[in-house]
Amino acid sequence: MKNAQDVIDSDLTYICSNLQEEFSCIAGKKLLIIGGAGFLGYYLVQAILHWNKINDESKTIQLTVYDNYIRGVPDWLTNLEGDPHLTLTKHDITHPLPSDIDDFQYIIHAASIASPTYYRKYPIETMDANVNGLRSLLEYCLQQKEKSKPVEGFLFYSTSEIYGDPSPENIPTPETYRGNVSCTGPRACYDESKRYGETLCVNFAQQYELPIKTARPFNNYGPGLKITDKRVLPDFARDVLAGKDIVMLSDGSPTRTFCYIADAIVGYYKVLVKGRPGEAYNIGIEKPEISMATLAERVAELSREIFDYKGKVIRQESADKDYLIDNPNRRCPVIAKAQTELGYDPSISVDEGLKRSLIWYKDNSQAEEA
Repeated sequence: MKNAQDVIDSDLTYICSNLQEEFSCIAGKKLLIIGGAGFLGYYLVQAILHWNKINDESKTIQLTVYDNYIRGVPDWLTNLEGDPHLTLTKHDITHPLPSDIDDFQYIIHAASIASPTYYRKYPIETMDANVNGLRSLLEYCLQQKEKSKPVEGFLFYSTSEIYGDPSPENIPTPETYRGNVSCTGPRACYDESKRYGETLCVNFAQQYELPIKTARPFNNYGPGLKITDKRVLPDFARDVLAGKDIVMLSDGSPTRTFCYIADAIVGYYKVLVKGRPGEAYNIGIEKPEISMATLAERVAELSREIFDYKGKVIRQESADKDYLIDNPNRRCPVIAKAQTELGYDPSISVDEGLKRSLIWYKDNSQAEEA
């Protein structure tokens, strides 16, 4: 893969080939993605349009994207304007739903700030999207059922952050673990609103028999995650492409399992279509669990191969005093539930995912602040 478009083409082919059954279920129907201009939306949206392109008209999926475009309309989404199967609507999910909202059979609620730097900057807005925005969408699902125009699948994006900092015996972490989370710390606006969002989903699913499902992402990375996002991999890529040393803002000891976005997107659509109502599914990879220090060194090594990078990894303290407060020491999922119930089978290695990401960042090295 020589450039970003090669990476995108390969990823979209991979996603669609692994979602033949699920996309066939959505074919001929209407899908609404809220927050479609963000990181997850990048492939959630493009995968649907790629499916439409490689299938005949009878199998196409009508896609509508809602986003408040608080950071402007990204170029990749602007480039899709004019597609007959795509409708872009400016809408803030913390406001009441549009009075002329269409009848949708599938809905994905991906509208939330997910970068710790930014959700700590906008805590109220983060909570409003995860709670009030979600509630209005769940009420819509209920109204559609009462109108005999039922929603067939609804996906809420929760987060692995709902587990907080698990005790050692609860790592790897299954969906049954109840969490070790602060309700007042600097990350609480995100963690606790996602937890309450899950409670809303479970109760709407149970009380009204609605097909509400939840995904808990574990450290997704890859194309679509803007270089200005201030999460670890974009920061490392920014340093590499600027020809600077890679700066690590911790002692490098926290560990994570990193799931490449193409594998994650396959998992999310499987939850949407096949997940059991009222259930949550970990979506990520179980191995390898690697430290931030190992990740930094791996990025440096791969960058030397790809770009003839000359820098090294250095350690500094963040100027943000809250940067590492409540930051989990380890994060690693058990994905047996998604594997068994949904047929989720992530297969892109960390090295391959990092290579694709670095190639994509080379062609996407400029972005407005996230």
